[in-house]
Amino acid sequence: MATEITIPIPTGFSFQRTIISHGWCELPPFSIDEPNWELWRVIDLGARAPVTVSLTGRKRQVRIKPSRNLGHADTAQVLRDVRHILRLDDDLQTFYKIMTGDPDFSWIAQQGAGRMLRSPTVFEDLVKMICTTNCSWSLTKIMVAGIVDNLGRESSDGKRTFPSPQAMALMPVKFFTNEVRSGYRAPYLKELADRVAGGELDVEAWLNSPLSTPELIKEMKRVKGVGDYAAENLLKLVGRYDGLALDSWTRAKFFKVRNNGRKATDKKIARYYSRFNEWRGLALWCDMTRDWME
Repeated sequence: MATEITIPIPTGFSFQRTIISHGWCELPPFSIDEPNWELWRVIDLGARAPVTVSLTGRKRQVRIKPSRNLGHADTAQVLRDVRHILRLDDDLQTFYKIMTGDPDFSWIAQQGAGRMLRSPTVFEDLVKMICTTNCSWSLTKIMVAGIVDNLGRESSDGKRTFPSPQAMALMPVKFFTNEVRSGYRAPYLKELADRVAGGELDVEAWLNSPLSTPELIKEMKRVKGVGDYAAENLLKLVGRYDGLALDSWTRAKFFKVRNNGRKATDKKIARYYSRFNEWRGLALWCDMTRDWME
């Protein structure tokens, strides 16, 4: 059996809340066994064969079980990726302090909510975000599966990685139309892969961008297929929480949870969370997903 790896967790971290924080856990190369609270992820190890890891949470650590034995370099890569996708190095203490001061939101710190699962790369998160726009969740899953199944590198257990920008750039637009079934997004996905693979666009730099949030949103929206909704959602995955990222689901949930089932304008929704300032987008998301653990 492959050697098990463990990572200590920060105070207040909830493995369960993190892995079901949004729908990424259902999109390959992630998969989830929710009854047993186990998350799988296929990790791309570059020149070496990919590895699938199983992640489970314990009281003071995350347990990682790889599908095969790993050398020192591969173990280090797995540890970096797992820390990144679970947001183990994110400092949410200021957020928790603010939430604790509000009776309606004090549960967030108590339950360790607020960390949103993300991919090892901004590129993967961006592609997936484009695949969530103007469509059902079932279609999103079909598109992402089409990308991974056709272009991902195979792990020893048969699961596949998310493909590199270079692998996606090699494919013609008709691949994204016919095989991925991405519809109007096909040329957007092709152009994004071309720009990143060619070095014209460095989306990974968004993680540590010196730009203000409004300027970073503008930069994100220069990618075809990225509007306010996609940009504001992607902001959360690079560690900024200014944007509300309102869509039909969050609006409907707000009407139910905070407005007695009555419709409300986007301005009213924005006013409700405005007291949380730069954390307002994360406060809204936690508020709307509180019942996911119930």
